[in-house]
Amino acid sequence: MSGDFDERYSRQILFSGIGPAGQLRLAQSQVAIAGCGATGSAAAALLARAGVGKLRIIDRDFVEPSNLQRQNLFDEADAAASLPKAVAAARKIASFNSSIVVEPQVADLTPENARDLLSGFDLILDGTDNFETRYLINDFAISEGVPWIYVAAVGSYGVTMNVLPGRTACLACVFPEPPQGGLENCDTAGVLNSAVNAVASLATAEVLKLLVGAPERLRRTLLSFDVWTNHRSEVQAGEPRPGCRACDRRHFIHLASGARSDITMCGRNSVQISRPGAPLSFAELSVRLKSHGTVRHNEFVLKFWHEPYEMTLFADGRAIIKGTADTAVARNLYARFIGN
Repeated sequence: MSGDFDERYSRQILFSGIGPAGQLRLAQSQVAIAGCGATGSAAAALLARAGVGKLRIIDRDFVEPSNLQRQNLFDEADAAASLPKAVAAARKIASFNSSIVVEPQVADLTPENARDLLSGFDLILDGTDNFETRYLINDFAISEGVPWIYVAAVGSYGVTMNVLPGRTACLACVFPEPPQGGLENCDTAGVLNSAVNAVASLATAEVLKLLVGAPERLRRTLLSFDVWTNHRSEVQAGEPRPGCRACDRRHFIHLASGARSDITMCGRNSVQISRPGAPLSFAELSVRLKSHGTVRHNEFVLKFWHEPYEMTLFADGRAIIKGTADTAVARNLYARFIGN
């Protein structure tokens, strides 16, 4: 290890659980972060500062002003430019740790691209905001024997669980079906940045334990807590559940290819439309759309305002349409202005 390396990580190397050998292992490790919103950006910053050698940041979204309250890798300039979150995160990380590799992937994680985006990493960290994608990560991780960590935050509440294939319960063991009923979400409950950072910190500590080779220190429970009410609970998750669809029967239904449904995005009054196809020409679209509203674009996204709607279009044909939570309305707007 170089003198610069030793100096940068000196306080972490002094910690007996890591030491020089553990720090070197971190430098040789690779982590995929699926989602770079609140929890994903907080964890990415911590892992980058800790010296994890390679991070792949996968995110489908762009930076908006409402993100800045809790997503600490972004600033006002990122929001003004509507930069994709993965790109903005990679740039910010490079400003405080240029010695690690950060790969931004502006993409929606789907059954079709999951293997390309998640393969080859030591661990997958959940930074998503929906169970559909978490079940996809779970199926991929169990099928490939890759550890992953479930993380979520809403309101003042955080929850996290380590998934070690074959050794602990997986997401399908604990939640055979997606949670139903009157569950709070960011639309109804908002989210405190303190809850986000608390759960991201706990999850990052588990990542470090695993990467430096301290499996005996890993937590084997589903941990939930509320930073406002001070409630805390743990559910045992130390063993795979007999009969589990994924762990036991190896039935990976979420990896099956199929058309990605259009989805309403949490807390955004927005719908994501997935229409992958040939790469779009933003220059050509700008000319075509300017008579219908206001248009601007950069190398990553095209923004189109047609009152009362706002459309953000990505080069692969995917769009986020703001101003409606109705998928039918969003599909009609996409077909009208972009095409089928």
